[in-house]
Amino acid sequence: MRVRLKPVEDQVIVITGASSGIGLATARMAARRGARLVLAARDGNALREVETDIRRDGGQAIFAVADVADEDAMMGLAETALREFGGFDTWVNNAGTSIYGKVEDTPMEDQRRLFETNYWGTVIGSRIAATHLRRRGGALVNVGSVLSDRAVPLQATYCATKHAVKGFTNALRMELEADGAPVSVTLIKPAAVDTQLEEHARSLTGAEPLNPPPVYAPETVAEAILHAAEHTVRELTIGSAGKLISLSEALAPRLTDKVMEAVAPGWQRSGGPLRRRTDNLYGPAGHDGDERAGRHSLVRERSYYTTAVMHPVATAALVAGVAALGALMVGGGRQIRHRDMGYD
Repeated sequence: MRVRLKPVEDQVIVITGASSGIGLATARMAARRGARLVLAARDGNALREVETDIRRDGGQAIFAVADVADEDAMMGLAETALREFGGFDTWVNNAGTSIYGKVEDTPMEDQRRLFETNYWGTVIGSRIAATHLRRRGGALVNVGSVLSDRAVPLQATYCATKHAVKGFTNALRMELEADGAPVSVTLIKPAAVDTQLEEHARSLTGAEPLNPPPVYAPETVAEAILHAAEHTVRELTIGSAGKLISLSEALAPRLTDKVMEAVAPGWQRSGGPLRRRTDNLYGPAGHDGDERAGRHSLVRERSYYTTAVMHPVATAALVAGVAALGALMVGGGRQIRHRDMGYD
């Protein structure tokens, strides 16, 4: 069956991890475009503020406090969407966190908990969404990471969860396609983003985590998510830096190992002494509600690479137009020179 996706303004969109960062940026952007929203996270106070802000600006949103690792709570999230809006058209599995520390220093309990959120939360949400979308049609969007293509030291468990999310998403897509289900399945792979991920992550290094530049604005990821809600696309990498990381693994993995070993550990520990004791590994950190962390001195507000991938026809037309203009200018310059020399 052919996949037909509605314009965002005609959609009901479920977003997990909606109380901060990418999820919050996506919620606000979708609300401005007219989508009706069902928002989920563990921080009920932050969600209530988000819902209030969206409604005050004329949007439609409801929220449900839910841990993505709790299957009953996620079933309740889907039931909320069915009860309030009659269902949903796009489901975005965005909730996630990280641990910074060496493998040997990371307790097994913490590693398992990270998988509960990042991987099993995605699996639970995807299964619920797929069951509903098989009947209705629509889009499933899973937010992964460029670190599903290339691992880095000090975030081994996070990288493992994102590798797992990538494998799961690709397999689920094939199963749904083979069944003829009218469901688009997209994997979003951001590079480093200016969100509260570092602030919310568990740090076992004694230092505040800081991801290396270039760092992108969360709105760049939100734009890609909403593009996937409207267009059938297999995956989208956010940022040319993200694409370079993926290519480095494919083209020169051993050299990339050496570069990462030399640079990544020090940079990820460069945020200064550890300033807090809380994180969101086992529960809300208590300081949600912001799209950006403000930890980075330079944030890229757009990704021309990702824009080009999302809009290849328009990009090709623009490039052709610039090339034609350049050729015209060169040709005109030659004509003028010929006239000046008396050849015309």
